[in-house]
Amino acid sequence: MGGDEGDYCQVCGGISPAKVTTKRILVGGAEIGINKLDEIIETVRAMNLPDDAAITEELLRLAKKFNYVPTKRSAEYGEALLKAYRGG
Repeated sequence: MGGDEGDYCQVCGGISPAKVTTKRILVGGAEIGINKLDEIIETVRAMNLPDDAAITEELLRLAKKFNYVPTKRSAEYGEALLKAYRGG
């Protein structure tokens, strides 16, 4: 085996705890884990988008790249992501 086998936990074989980047936000009253939330917010901030609608759209687009977002709950996720973006 080569030396580049990924970052896996030596105990359980899953993702290494040091590599977990999931943060929790409230979506419709339920606590939901969003993978790469800090990275998503940082990327959107760097875009200097003009208004909340554009910011929310981009937050959702990026969140969907790394997370499952149910279509019927996109608006709720958008609101929660915007709140996290604002620091709340």
